Amino acid sequence: MSHPHPELGAPPKLPKGGLRVTPLGGLGEIGRNMTVFEYGGRLLIVDCGVLFPEEEQPGIDLILPDFTSIRDRLDDIDGIVLTHGHEDHIGGVPYLLREKPDIPLIGSKLTLALIEAKLQEHRIRPYTLEVAEGDRERLGPFDCEFVAVNHSIPDALAVAVRTPAGMVVATGDFKMDQLPMDGRLTDLHAFARLSEEGIDLLLSDSTNAEVPGFVPPERDISNVIRGVFAGAQKRIIVASFASHVHRIQQILDAAHEYGRRVAFVGRSMVRNMGIARDLGYLKVPPGLVVDVKTLDDLPDHEVVLVCTGSQGEPMAALSRMANRDHQIRIVQGDTVILASSLIPGNENAVYRVINGLTRWGANVVHKGNAKVHVSGHASAGELLYFYNICKPKNLMPVHGEWRHLRANAELGALTGVPHDRIVIAEDGVVVDLVEGKAKIVGKVQAGYVYVDGLSVGDVGEPALKDRRILGDEGIISVFVVVDSSTGKITGGPHIHARGSGIEDSAFTAVMPRVQEVLEKSAQDGVVEPHQLQQLIRRTLGKWVSDNYRRRPMILPVVVEV
Repeated sequence: MSHPHPELGAPPKLPKGGLRVTPLGGLGEIGRNMTVFEYGGRLLIVDCGVLFPEEEQPGIDLILPDFTSIRDRLDDIDGIVLTHGHEDHIGGVPYLLREKPDIPLIGSKLTLALIEAKLQEHRIRPYTLEVAEGDRERLGPFDCEFVAVNHSIPDALAVAVRTPAGMVVATGDFKMDQLPMDGRLTDLHAFARLSEEGIDLLLSDSTNAEVPGFVPPERDISNVIRGVFAGAQKRIIVASFASHVHRIQQILDAAHEYGRRVAFVGRSMVRNMGIARDLGYLKVPPGLVVDVKTLDDLPDHEVVLVCTGSQGEPMAALSRMANRDHQIRIVQGDTVILASSLIPGNENAVYRVINGLTRWGANVVHKGNAKVHVSGHASAGELLYFYNICKPKNLMPVHGEWRHLRANAELGALTGVPHDRIVIAEDGVVVDLVEGKAKIVGKVQAGYVYVDGLSVGDVGEPALKDRRILGDEGIISVFVVVDSSTGKITGGPHIHARGSGIEDSAFTAVMPRVQEVLEKSAQDGVVEPHQLQQLIRRTLGKWVSDNYRRRPMILPVVVEV
């Protein structure tokens, strides 16, 4: 198995007749999926998603793929193929189209409807090409065939990309549910046909590669949900991903059966379910769904609320309910269903929400105590089955953290893929398919690009480090007035602390030391404000460290008069 090395340099020129594969996101992480294919000087992008921030990234809204390596080649892009409509696959599209709005978007009906609604908010009208399973489209030198796959959102597609260098199959996110809610199976017949033709490189979903066996059918959840509805005495509040149409359908079916009305809460939930209903993916009995404003007129035992926030996102509806910061107030006897998995890294945030809801008297039903979620990703048994059908000549695990990529690689090896034909890469690592063999040839820039409000890419690691220090240790400000010619103190120092746990009165002990240092610097002829600020920072910082074992941010201000 080949793997990247930190010392990898820039990739060489792509050999004539070779195909280059560059993942810019989705490897070594759950989210931010984006892969760039290059052949004959032209580019094809598969997916362009976002990653959601973790606790050590305070203030960040979204994390984008790094477009640096393709920024001066936007005119070479023949299209962006979107495998399905989840945020970790389409969320970055508006930010790429800001740089070149006429790049064609290729995807299924629901996927395009979801991204078009998102782009409308960014005031971008895209050029789109709708495809369905079985379709074949020529995008520059890339001959793309689309294959139905089953996932936790309708209309998901894998894509087979044919070039003179060989055929690459990107699965997107998929599983092999044999009893799917919409009757749309992963098309194993199509994959077998592609295998007969010869799959030169397979990019395969790794998210559940560590999980043995097969994923249970989505419909297995129905009886559990119905049982929760049967026992609920007051309101039922369901938190789910805003794009999990199949899960929401089961909630609607249970609500209809038990005589409850449903209201969607949250902009993304209202928007996505409206799109799914209008396109026929969500079957809604007449009168079942009502506006949230009408719920006050209904008794509690007839109410179901469907909202976002299943991952503990601070600003999502469920988190705000747990914090008593939402118009909907949790009361004793309410039932809350968290109908989703825990994305790695979100566990603490989710359990905080569960504890908050429980504190107010809610009965919280979640994956840990009831079968209210099944995964949308193939487990090890399904992947083994899949590889035995596809028989890829080269395998590149994608869509997963390092442990998932490694586990997926081992599965491929078990089914007969030679170890030297299995490529474990990471974001930015460049893989060339030349003369039927895939190998790592270099690395391009593929760091995190942070979205903070309206700012894209302006916040970097130094700013996040400052935010973490402010959040963990607080800030101490020091204000001093000095004579511009002599450097002598004419006012202050005034020291104030915020969030450090140190009372302002405590600084009386260190003021003589600060004054002494400044007076000595004046005698030595040091009068430049920046140098004086550094002296103050070092002096005060050492005192705080020695006496409190803390390292707050120290902000000295020196004013000359």
